[in-house]
Amino acid sequence: MWRYLKRLVIGKPLKTMDEGGQALTKFKALALLSSDALSSVAYGTEQITTVLITLSAAALMYQLYVAALVLVLLFAITMSYRQIIRAYPSGGGAYVVASTNWGRPAGLVAGGSLLVDYMLTVAVSVTSGTEAITSAIPALANYQVLIAVLIVIAIMALNLRGMRESASFLTFPVYFFIIMIIGMILWGVMNIASGNLTYHASAAVGAPVQGMTLVLFLRAFSSGSSSLTGVEAISNAVPNFKRPKRKNAANTLAIMSLVLAVFFGGITYLSYYLGVKPQVDNTVLSQIATAVFGHGLFYYLLQLSTALILAVAANTGFSAFPILAYNLAKDKFLPHAYMDRGDRLGYSNGIISLAVGAIALIFIFHGKTTLLIPLYAVGVFVPFTLSQSGMIIHWFRERGQWWWMKAAVNLLGALISILLVIFLFLLHFGNVWPYLIVMPLLLYMFYRIHVHYNRVAAQLRVVAKEKAAIHDYDGATVIVLVSNVTRVTAQAVNYARSIGDYVIAMHVSFDENPEKEHKTAAEFKETFPDVRFVDIHSSYRSIATPTLRFCDVIAKRAAERNFSTTVLVPQFVPKKPWQNILHNQTSLRLRAVLNSRENIIVSTYNYHLKE
Repeated sequence: MWRYLKRLVIGKPLKTMDEGGQALTKFKALALLSSDALSSVAYGTEQITTVLITLSAAALMYQLYVAALVLVLLFAITMSYRQIIRAYPSGGGAYVVASTNWGRPAGLVAGGSLLVDYMLTVAVSVTSGTEAITSAIPALANYQVLIAVLIVIAIMALNLRGMRESASFLTFPVYFFIIMIIGMILWGVMNIASGNLTYHASAAVGAPVQGMTLVLFLRAFSSGSSSLTGVEAISNAVPNFKRPKRKNAANTLAIMSLVLAVFFGGITYLSYYLGVKPQVDNTVLSQIATAVFGHGLFYYLLQLSTALILAVAANTGFSAFPILAYNLAKDKFLPHAYMDRGDRLGYSNGIISLAVGAIALIFIFHGKTTLLIPLYAVGVFVPFTLSQSGMIIHWFRERGQWWWMKAAVNLLGALISILLVIFLFLLHFGNVWPYLIVMPLLLYMFYRIHVHYNRVAAQLRVVAKEKAAIHDYDGATVIVLVSNVTRVTAQAVNYARSIGDYVIAMHVSFDENPEKEHKTAAEFKETFPDVRFVDIHSSYRSIATPTLRFCDVIAKRAAERNFSTTVLVPQFVPKKPWQNILHNQTSLRLRAVLNSRENIIVSTYNYHLKE
């Protein structure tokens, strides 16, 4: 049943040779990898105005200056990541760049930040999409968390079906959003030019605003920089592009950044011109759409496109997180399970882990986007800083044509990014302090996993010119665990006699029914008179503890004779998997406790039922 359900949800397994068919064109890559960055325009301007309005309505004029600075940072980041794509086409983005140029600790900080940030990407995108839905349909406000969780599960299932199918699915919502935002900006500008939209700005550009401070401006800038999240996703996913991978990835990044710049600049200008003020129950984008389109069809189409792209923007995290986890696992800092491909050639364990983490964040922050944004921005700009400063080292080492200009671009991006990180901690510490706890815990986990893998490798490796140690036994002792005399027991004992020099049958009895226990002993001795039968009495109804003690004694005596010790655990296997839940799992518990012994070999004898 599980197999058929899995096939229905995920689809037919793909052959490894089909991997090339999963590669992305620029058209599909833009839909798959830019949804996070493009969707951030839905809340980027709102984050700026929310900060500025705390002073006065007149202070909203400064959103134009903040937007201009954000666009400068976008240019620097775009140029930097185009360079990263060409220099490090294996994917991994900031993690690979920082590891190569700053060393492993810096790389792990970048990688750990991005892992958490991708979870936040999913949480922020989905909760923002849910808020857009509840803005249009207020009756759903009480179900915001539930809606967000269901959206995450749906996107996870979509990604488990494979990259090509998820890209095809995302094509409509992403390009639908692009068309609607272009339409809104163009129609808004045309109406402004024709005089159909009245100028409602609270203050003219350049007008003095009483009480405006540098701290407030930087606070607005740090909040508005959330619009740049997701820009790094393309550099992490270069291996997913069709050939030539570097060229296609770099061009897709350029297209995405150009669209993002036009959208962010256009929305911010309309917000200023129309005098839009942030409201609790009505988003800035919704207010702009109302002013431009009215409450007609196009307004609801824009709200629908916004909700769709905010919901599917989470897919950027689902595209980049598994590849980053793969790179960390390849370097032995995450479990090797993250290197395994699923039925549809995606890194399924990474996809599922990301979904679980995002759902946990949605519950922790009660589905509120404003609580997630500052922490989200820190997770973005710490890797930005490390990757761009790392590229400066790269250019000084590699040189090449116009290397100093490339290094200058990286320097600009690095300086703005490090200032942003500082501002975020100084101005939003109440929201970003969890980063200072999560990051050390992640680094500790990375190093513990790395030490474990190194120790395992050292113990398993056969040193060159050194023969692996081989222990020659003089015989074999086999202990068969017996619950009662059945066909399973009989065949297990016969198998034990075929592989062992000395066979012992061990049974654990309780106080509850002594007559039954005597009957079991008598039946066994009658069936196998030549096999030693040992009955261990347990007053506390425990099977595992007396079994382990007995096996320890036998193993010690066997070792003195240079015999190996094997414990054979008989069990029957039902014809249908669901029937397993109808039977106790004693054999599982026994194997688990016996596996703790270094000098005992644990084996299972399976008897398959026919009906």
